[in-house]
Amino acid sequence: KKNEPTQPSGSMITIVYANPNPDSFNHHILEAITTELTANGRDYNVIDLYADQFNPVLTMADMEKSFHGKPCDDLTDRYQKMLRNTGKLILIFPIWWGMMPAMIKGFVDKVFTKGIIYDTAPEGALLPMLSIGPCTIITTSQEDSAELDTFFNSVFIPQVLNPVGINRVTWRNCDHVESSEPTHRKAFVDEILLQVAQ
Repeated sequence: KKNEPTQPSGSMITIVYANPNPDSFNHHILEAITTELTANGRDYNVIDLYADQFNPVLTMADMEKSFHGKPCDDLTDRYQKMLRNTGKLILIFPIWWGMMPAMIKGFVDKVFTKGIIYDTAPEGALLPMLSIGPCTIITTSQEDSAELDTFFNSVFIPQVLNPVGINRVTWRNCDHVESSEPTHRKAFVDEILLQVAQ
């Protein structure tokens, strides 16, 4: 497990993880992926937002720094440097109340800073400053995946990730996670490993 990027720009695999429960299925997915990556000799970073005690709240002071193209704090600065050295991105988080955890929304709010992660054209269009792809979003939910499809494929991917240069994005959700059989969850992990841990 790595804590800082050590490879040339664009070559690192970065995993952004958000779940405080070490016994969660999300954590099991994280461990399965990192074990597979290690076995395949791949270097990677894990951004564990809860373990890092990341504060997702964007304050007025944070906004003023962002207006001037500066990181909100040292942790945000470290995350931004990781993303700028990332070629492949993996996001792992649960769906709570039909939405992503506040940690993930706060990560976007505080880390996606103008002048560092993106810029804008004179007419206001966003210009990407990252060059990341592929990206895999891995979520778990009790809801059926179809209920969440619009948000991920019509909002989060095209309106949040693509404009900053995170492309070739796929979303994989393990639905009915609390009520499903272990075989359902195992099949999901096996599928994920085939996709992201190569």
